[in-house]
Amino acid sequence: MYTRGMIPEERERLSRTLTYILRHQPGEFGLELDEEGFVPVDALLAALADRVRWARPTVEHLDEVIRLSDKKRFEIREGRMRALYGHSVPVRIRYEPQEPPEILWHGTSRRAISAIRHGGLNPMGRQFVHLSLDEAAARTVGLRHDPRPVILRVRAGDAWRAGTRFFRGGDLVWLAESVPSDFIEG
Repeated sequence: MYTRGMIPEERERLSRTLTYILRHQPGEFGLELDEEGFVPVDALLAALADRVRWARPTVEHLDEVIRLSDKKRFEIREGRMRALYGHSVPVRIRYEPQEPPEILWHGTSRRAISAIRHGGLNPMGRQFVHLSLDEAAARTVGLRHDPRPVILRVRAGDAWRAGTRFFRGGDLVWLAESVPSDFIEG
């Protein structure tokens, strides 16, 4: 059966709902993440059916959200779907450590700077620190927390060589368990 493509607003609404479910509140939808953060696609679609106003969501809609996303936030594998990063629920997605680019970026609020300068970057309720490939992406993230965000330059290559583990979270996002303040500028 052919399913029409979504308009951008529908895709954005579905993406936000998937983020809420798969990163933060699966139990609110009667779902439970497995040890790798996956839920069965059929169960997810059934849970979404009552929440998404514009249509009954399909696998094609989920695929469209994944395919057209500017960041790789989700994946479907073997009939199961998960968020790739950003969880506030206790699920530990296994990543293989990878050597990061020399420089990564982190956008944050002005009120967080003192703590970061003292204790480095820490996950703060998430499982990983999220780092951006470019300054513009970090600014976009920072704007979620502060109308005048602080953009930090992270010497990821130096941190990696000193023993900090980095993980590729998607095409534009890198993750770290923490980053010591010695490697943060800004």
